[in-house]
Amino acid sequence: MGLKQINQLSSIANKPSRIILGLMSGTSLDGLDLALCKVSGSGTKTRCKLLKFTTAPYDNEFKEKVRKVFAQDNVDFEYLTLLNPWSGLYHAKIINQTLTHWQLKPQDIDLIASHGQTVYHCPQHQHSHTGFGNGTLQLGDGDHVAVRTQIITISDFRQKHIAKGGEGAPLAQYGDYLLYQKSNLHRILLNLGGIANFTVLPAGGKVDDVQCTDIGPGNTLMDAYCQRYFNVPYDEAGTLAARGKVSNDLLDSLKSVPFFHYATPKTTGPEVFSLAMLEDKLMCLGSVLSHYDVLATLNELTAWCVLEQINRLGLSGPTELLLSGGGAHNTLLITKLKSRLSEEFDISKLSCDGVGVDSKEAALFAVLANECVAGDGLFSFGKISLPG
Repeated sequence: MGLKQINQLSSIANKPSRIILGLMSGTSLDGLDLALCKVSGSGTKTRCKLLKFTTAPYDNEFKEKVRKVFAQDNVDFEYLTLLNPWSGLYHAKIINQTLTHWQLKPQDIDLIASHGQTVYHCPQHQHSHTGFGNGTLQLGDGDHVAVRTQIITISDFRQKHIAKGGEGAPLAQYGDYLLYQKSNLHRILLNLGGIANFTVLPAGGKVDDVQCTDIGPGNTLMDAYCQRYFNVPYDEAGTLAARGKVSNDLLDSLKSVPFFHYATPKTTGPEVFSLAMLEDKLMCLGSVLSHYDVLATLNELTAWCVLEQINRLGLSGPTELLLSGGGAHNTLLITKLKSRLSEEFDISKLSCDGVGVDSKEAALFAVLANECVAGDGLFSFGKISLPG
């Protein structure tokens, strides 16, 4: 990095606010979330306002290419190596097209926060390789994004988290604390993505008091089941699951998955909660269930793992439960949560400075990119890639 680039970063860091494009691509492989944010301050003085948001659907070519390596035990190493820069160029193309649609130029954007596409998540408790710790792999090379868009790009957030002793997920802990901590009430930010996770912000707590953990399958099993047996991408509003009956035998079998019995904080992914695992459970049961019954049971499993972990927290007093992620649109699932939690819980969809249910994760990566460049190092995650 030369003096010119250092001065450019210094200039961006010293601005009163920065325009940052946050990107998120989840395990559902439905598309790339793009959240254009105005981020001011840093640390506990951070403020993030959503200016624009869209989800750019992935075409079949991208989905097919990624699925060849996604959560697979055996892959073509040459293919994987080539897919990394190709994915970066693919995301850069989407970024350029979106900025054109928004009538913005590269020089209007200070930073891109590129999460990349997770293809394998491997915390230590999930593998049996002696001598190895936690690992995770996201494709979409940040250098290719930076050069093709001509915008400074921050990437590899999860790798830095692992290097600092974490499991690479969830990363929401830091952005949630900076943006949503309250002095007079508890807050739980529940993200119902492919994997469900939550951040617990005790009233008036410090960052060391924050709890953040994966808690189990959010949409990943339900989505995969819908795609295979109903030929739809997901169960809209839970209407398909509502037509079935929960199988207690299958539910009990799914509850026995070891992940549920690990201490928190913990992480997991579709490598564990897969259709192959589900089909093994169904085969062992021996009974024939309708597809509707299986989907109803998967919906119940997600509700159970959320409620199980929330009840273990032992919080007392007013508590806000703020929902985000695709599962927040699953009416059947949310109705279960509302009916089974005590009256002390005020349950609503996240909405703050324009950041909402679908844009939250992409916006949080914009906040992490802001900390990387303008923060004091306490929450510094990410690798800086320059356009030159």
